[in-house]
Amino acid sequence: MSDQTADLARIKESARSISKIHKEFTQSANPADGLGVSVLGEKGLVDVFDDFGDNWRVHRQRLADELEKLSKILTTASKAYEDIDHQLAEALRGTDSKKPGTGGGPK
Repeated sequence: MSDQTADLARIKESARSISKIHKEFTQSANPADGLGVSVLGEKGLVDVFDDFGDNWRVHRQRLADELEKLSKILTTASKAYEDIDHQLAEALRGTDSKKPGTGGGPK
């Protein structure tokens, strides 16, 4: 058996942080949208920003999907760790109450 510990607070905080990043990815538009020649100064640069925007939309959605999955995995993991910890604590309490001299078992 290996000695492993889980920092539940850190796992939960990571899930919340990744969820916030996911929200930003899905709500924020391409920062280059709406920039024309009057702002960028050259049609070639406008085209580059437009190409970037098209690529960014595709990649942003992929990243957002992966962030959502990771957030759900971390949330599920923290819940599972808490459930296991609770079950182990209950099992230990049950064992203690059956020990002689603890008031729960034969003397």
